Amino acid sequence: MVSGKKYGDWLLLANGLVFALVLNQLASLYFFRIDLTEESRYTMKAPTRALLESLDDDVYVEVYLEGNINAGFQRLYKAVGETLEEFRVYSNNKVHYTFLDPAAAKGQEARKEFMLELAGKGIQPMNIIANTDGRRTEKLVFPGAVISYGGAEEGVMLVKGNRAQGSDEVLNQSIEGLEYQFALVIEKLAGLDRKKVGWVTGHGELDSLQAAGFSSALRASFDLVPARLDKNLSKELDVLIIARPTRWYSPADKFYLDQFIMRGGSVLVLIDRLEASMDSVSMPDYFARPFETGLEDPLFHYGVRVNPDAVQDLQALRFPVITGNLGGKPQMTPIEWPFFPLINQYADHPATRNMDATPLRMTSSLDTVKAIGIRKTPLMFTSAYARRVASPVKMSINDLRKDIRPENFNAGPIPVAYLLEGEFTSVFKNRFLPEGVDSTGYRSKGKSAKLLVVGDGDLARNEINPRNGQPQPLGFDAFTNTTYANAELLINMVAYLADEHGLITARTKDIKIRPLDKEQIRAERWKWQAINLVLPVLLLAGLGIAKTWARRKRYGSFIRK
Repeated sequence: MVSGKKYGDWLLLANGLVFALVLNQLASLYFFRIDLTEESRYTMKAPTRALLESLDDDVYVEVYLEGNINAGFQRLYKAVGETLEEFRVYSNNKVHYTFLDPAAAKGQEARKEFMLELAGKGIQPMNIIANTDGRRTEKLVFPGAVISYGGAEEGVMLVKGNRAQGSDEVLNQSIEGLEYQFALVIEKLAGLDRKKVGWVTGHGELDSLQAAGFSSALRASFDLVPARLDKNLSKELDVLIIARPTRWYSPADKFYLDQFIMRGGSVLVLIDRLEASMDSVSMPDYFARPFETGLEDPLFHYGVRVNPDAVQDLQALRFPVITGNLGGKPQMTPIEWPFFPLINQYADHPATRNMDATPLRMTSSLDTVKAIGIRKTPLMFTSAYARRVASPVKMSINDLRKDIRPENFNAGPIPVAYLLEGEFTSVFKNRFLPEGVDSTGYRSKGKSAKLLVVGDGDLARNEINPRNGQPQPLGFDAFTNTTYANAELLINMVAYLADEHGLITARTKDIKIRPLDKEQIRAERWKWQAINLVLPVLLLAGLGIAKTWARRKRYGSFIRK
């Protein structure tokens, strides 16, 4: 009987081993991963997986988050490791990553040189201040990575988000964006599936110097070409950009633009409705009046209206004003100018989610009108402390010295950008076509298309350095030495217009913060340490005693016999 039981045990063991081997072979043939988290934090988006599976060469990622970092950045460190591990798996081991400590370089001179090299690659340091048990500590952290592919490399900042939020929320937004940030740089370096973007010219749009920052950012991810609205307009273009036109669009221009949209093309329109500039507002009594470019009617037909007004916001960019003299020298004081609203509220949309602040200049508000079958999504908003000012609008820098009555700023939030999606109807339906146009293939009802309108053309305009005549980075404010998120926002907009189902979908990832109550932790620290450290020992000791007592009771009679 004993030998039969042993034989059965050995047989059960052998069957188990055979089952494990068969299961292992099947698992090697069919790759799958199961994500059991509530928000699917470990699930890669389909476009990201397709990108990783199509890589022809190895990708090397150096992450500079090693070393003594605080709890928040340790969470980011862990999330980066988890994301890159998923990249490695889906790329069939073509993604290699390492974590480095910039402060580990031997010698102060070597560390300084290494940190300057990182800054040259776009990885800027952050000074992290933490309070641990009542002690204040500071550390310089480089929250970025350098990605290399095919002999080219590019740096990427890993901390990105809306700085108006708390530090924990910014880190969480950064973790949500890791997949997109890494995948975007890999796609740039690999040069895969580049969309074609046309820059409309011929109507006083931003020139090459004024749009140097935007066009440079575009060329990194897209094929950018000049485009004129005529019969030679390429049908291969995915997106058209109309950036701050100042001259009239003829009926023929509007016809070719209309037919581009009817064929399913996407258009980004950055438009001003008031005639105002910094040169004009320096005059004491300047009134900004509306001006037209001819685009107002087709935009209205498609479902959006750019109002001939000006938006004022108490949450605004600072502008230096002379407020006095000291020793014969003028004293400059930066003051918020309501005509320069600082946008910090965005829609929960792939193009704008978790965006940092972007300044606008002399922007106009937007409204929507009825357009059957068109979905309208407001993307950018002023703060709650804003108002509309009807034209003509008095704009003068001298007014900055006057007191502002906050109670008058109560009309916000006001939308300043709209996305329209759907099958548009042609502006020229049931109308005579403009004389001389090529009507071959004319469509009165369009395919599914997208139109994104922003009520400020200056969103894409970079400043020019007065000392050397060179363009400043897009979004750079010389008075505060701050670079805002204009470039990133515009690139996201173009990426969505070019392919709404592409990598941009990775920006929709949502990871919930489940914070602990810090005050309760501090008050009940010893209690929970005792529960976690002492209670398990007592439970194990109790189980041991109970088991010993049960064995003695069960087998004690056999021992006595």
